[in-house]
Amino acid sequence: MSSFNHKQVQGLQLQQKLSPQQIQMIKLLELPSLLLEQRIKQEVEENPVLEERTGEDKAAEENKEISVDEYLREDDTPAYKMRTNNYSKDDRQPMVYISGGRSLTEYLEEQLGYKDLTPRRLAVAKYLVGSLDDDGYLRRDLDSISDDIAFSIGLDLDVVELEEVLAVVQELEPAGVGARSLQECLLLQLRALEPLNDTQELARHILYSHFDDFAKKHYDRLLVRLGVSREEFAEAIEEIRHLSPKPGNLYGDATDDAAPYVVPDFILDYREGEFDLRLNSYNIPDLKINRRYMDMLRSSLSGGTTAEQDKEAVQFVKSKIDSAKWFISAIKQRHDTLMGTMTEIFEYQREYFVDGDARRLKPMILKDIADRTGLDVSTISRVVNSKYIQTHFGIIPLKSLFSEAMQTDSGEEVSSYEIKQILSECIEEEDKRHPLTDEALMNILNEKGYHIARRTVAKYREMLRIPVARLRRQL
Repeated sequence: MSSFNHKQVQGLQLQQKLSPQQIQMIKLLELPSLLLEQRIKQEVEENPVLEERTGEDKAAEENKEISVDEYLREDDTPAYKMRTNNYSKDDRQPMVYISGGRSLTEYLEEQLGYKDLTPRRLAVAKYLVGSLDDDGYLRRDLDSISDDIAFSIGLDLDVVELEEVLAVVQELEPAGVGARSLQECLLLQLRALEPLNDTQELARHILYSHFDDFAKKHYDRLLVRLGVSREEFAEAIEEIRHLSPKPGNLYGDATDDAAPYVVPDFILDYREGEFDLRLNSYNIPDLKINRRYMDMLRSSLSGGTTAEQDKEAVQFVKSKIDSAKWFISAIKQRHDTLMGTMTEIFEYQREYFVDGDARRLKPMILKDIADRTGLDVSTISRVVNSKYIQTHFGIIPLKSLFSEAMQTDSGEEVSSYEIKQILSECIEEEDKRHPLTDEALMNILNEKGYHIARRTVAKYREMLRIPVARLRRQL
């Protein structure tokens, strides 16, 4: 029979627990302007005490503080009723794309309304449209989608019928949507141009029968296989280059960096050598507490002795007022934190903001701004993430202002953005018939005094979304 020895060990463990209010404050900090607008509207809908303030409200805002402490003593009220509920029913924020214009889904569904489809097929077509990604592609296989449709909307259909409905979706504008691969996307765009001229017909043949060689830019091999002149081949390749690899990005729900519009969180004006930095408050409602609920409390308090059920009602109203006050205060704290952080970022990179020359960017990491503001690095990270600033030279993401330091031969500290700028210029000026390899680029940078390894060149090139030398080669 085995025996066990039990030992009691006493230890001290330090844990940091965030309060619900702190968690909510963190979430508010992370939100860009467009999502903040939705979050405020959500809070207004869920808390009847909270409402948007009008111009007339500002003049009449001064009102008496209502003291309910004596009326609602904590010893008379259960503890759980004293807590302020600052959580929404669903902690997940709705997905909102930071861009302007009509969404791709809305545009496609509008076109489906003009198609001669049965209610069954229209429902399936709308499901397929809703399954497209931001680039306009259908990335999932039809078997899986068929199962999902049966489960979600109760329609049982085989892959053959699903293919037929997908073909209808693929007829919609912009040409190329609903494709399952880049090859299919480009072919759909050429089909929309029918009847095709000779150059377009050659382009279609290249994409349909020789796509792998085309994607890998094996042009010499293709020239031999196609039996066409170099000039005819070059014209066909140019025709393909005019096609869009991401047709969905032309519309409002594209989240790719190529999306045409973003909503800036900060606005920096520059006139006659003077800067003016402010938070973009466009469409962000100003909030106040509804006076009716304040009057309700006054009326209850003026009645003297009150029944227990009336106390319950007053406590409910008080909890909602507390929640509203906290939310209004949290929005103001978010404003102050964002402005304080952006002010320090601006001061740190003032030279860059004069003309937007990336070579003027100083090496800057999150800790630099944390030290200047007295905030945690994690707080700075939340402020910077998914935020944009509008300047006189364009709208830029805040995270693009941060970079690590590198030293030149002279011992000068430079930003990695300066190196990326030089790298980009070298590639832009290269002979496209004999593009520069990563090793050749490394040698050029080394000669200029920037000692970086070939793998670092490759990393920066990929960050700039520049393909390898073989894929940059042109005829």
